[in-house]
Amino acid sequence: MKILAIEKESEGIKPEQFAPHLKDEAAHVWELYQSGLIRELYFRQDRSEAVLILECAGEQEAQQTLDCLPLVQAD
Repeated sequence: MKILAIEKESEGIKPEQFAPHLKDEAAHVWELYQSGLIRELYFRQDRSEAVLILECAGEQEAQQTLDCLPLVQAD
C-alpha cells in the first residue's frame, strides 16, 4: 500500500536546532529508500518540508517507519 507522508515542522523550532540531525536524517532516509520502504521523495524549492511516498503494509508500519527518523525522534 502506498502511503503519503507530508512533513510539518514544529512551531518555534529554529534551523540551528535541527541542523545537527540533518546528516543522520539524510543517511536514514537513503537507507529506507534503498530498502523500498520509501518509494518517492519530493521537496519544493520555496519550502523546507519533504513529501514522502512510503510502500508499507498499512498505516501502522508507515508510522513506525517515520518514527525511526532522527528529526522525528528529536521532535
